[in-house]
Amino acid sequence: MFVCSAAAGIAQMSNAQTPSAIADLRPMTDGVRPITLEERGARVEKARRLMRENKLGAVFLDGGSSQFYFTGVRWSQNDPTLGLVIPARGEPIWIAPVSHEKRAYEVVSSSADVRTWQEADGPFAAVAGALKDRAAERVGIDENVRFALFDSIRKQAPAIDFANARPVTAGCRMIKSQAEIALMQRANDITIAAYRAALATLREGMTQIELRNNVTAAYRALGVQGNVDISFGKYTAFPHGSIQPQKLREGDFVLLDDGCSIDGYQSDITRTTIFGKPTERQRQIWALERRAQDAAFAAAKPGATCESVDSAARKVITDFGFGPDYKVPGLPHRTGHGIGIDIHEWTYLVRGNKTPLAPGMCFSDEPMIAIYGEFGVRLEDCMYITSDGARFFTKQSPAIDHPFG
Repeated sequence: MFVCSAAAGIAQMSNAQTPSAIADLRPMTDGVRPITLEERGARVEKARRLMRENKLGAVFLDGGSSQFYFTGVRWSQNDPTLGLVIPARGEPIWIAPVSHEKRAYEVVSSSADVRTWQEADGPFAAVAGALKDRAAERVGIDENVRFALFDSIRKQAPAIDFANARPVTAGCRMIKSQAEIALMQRANDITIAAYRAALATLREGMTQIELRNNVTAAYRALGVQGNVDISFGKYTAFPHGSIQPQKLREGDFVLLDDGCSIDGYQSDITRTTIFGKPTERQRQIWALERRAQDAAFAAAKPGATCESVDSAARKVITDFGFGPDYKVPGLPHRTGHGIGIDIHEWTYLVRGNKTPLAPGMCFSDEPMIAIYGEFGVRLEDCMYITSDGARFFTKQSPAIDHPFG
C-alpha cells in the first residue's frame, strides 16, 4: 500500500496541538505474550515433517518473515546475509558474515552451529557446504530469498536439486496457533482504537496528510508503530489510495486502510465512513458492500475452497449490476488475503485458488466496490477459521455513519 511519510508532521505536533481524542489514549501493550521458544521448536519439527513428505532434505531461509517465524531472529535483508539451513535431519546451520559474527551470536543461540563467510567471498560456498554436510540432495528455497543469492548458491552446488520451499513454509505458517491469534487480536484491537480516535478529529478542509498524522500519533500513544492509507471523496475508489493532494469536504467518503503489528503479527482493517450527511446513492452502495462482506464471511467454513469465498462476495456485487468479474464499476481485486507475520501472505481468497479452508487460517475479508470518478467503499475486517466457521477479530461497521461496532 502507498504510504506517504508522516514523520515531519508528527515531529511538528506538540502536546498542545494533539487533539484530545488522541492525547487521552494510553498504551495497550501490557500483557502481550510473545511466541515461546517451545512453540518455535514445534514449528521446526513440523517443518521437518513437511520436508520429508515433500522429499526435501533441507530448506534455506534468508533474513525475513519465515526466518523470524521459525527462530524469532529479526535480520534485515539490507544487512549482509544471515542465512539459515534447516535440515530434515540434524541440527540447523546458520551462515553469518565474519563482520557481523558477534552480533549474530547475540541473536541466535550461543550453542548454535554458525558458519562464517568473508565479504570478499560472499556466503555462497558456506551455504553449499552446510547443505553438503546435512546430506541435502534436494533443497527448498524460501520464496523471499533474493534471486542473486539463490543463483550464486546453486552455482556452488550444481549437484543439488533446488525447489520451492512453499510446501514447508506456507504449510507451517498458514495455520495459526492460539498464541498467534492472540497477538493478532491485540493488533486489531489497537488499530480500532487508533482509527476511532483519529476519526474524531475530522474537520472541513483537513488534508489526508493531517488525518494520517493523527492516526500515526494515535498509534504511538497506544504503544506501537502503525501505517495507514487515507483517501477522501472520489479517491476512495482507488483500491490502494492516491498520491494526489486531497481536502475533506462535506459529503465525502473517508477511507482508512492498514494496521500495526504486535510481536511481528499484523492487523489490517479498512473503514469507510461519511463526513456529513450521506446521499441515497452513497447509502445504497455502502449497504451493498456490507452485504458482500457478509456473504464472504458466511461462506468461510472449514472445507470450503478459497475461491468459493471470493465467489460469494463477488456474486452479491455482480447481481446488483456491477462488473462482471473484475471489471469496474465493481470489485477489481481478490476478496481477501492471508495475514500473519506478513500483512499479505498465503493463502488468498481469489478465483482459481482451490485450497480448502482449515481451522487456524487467517484472512482479510475485504470485497470492495470501486466506482472511478465517483467514490469507492471498502470494509475490511480480518477473520480466523475455527472448526465451526469463521470468527472476526473486530466488530463490523454497522452503518455508513457508524464505522465501529
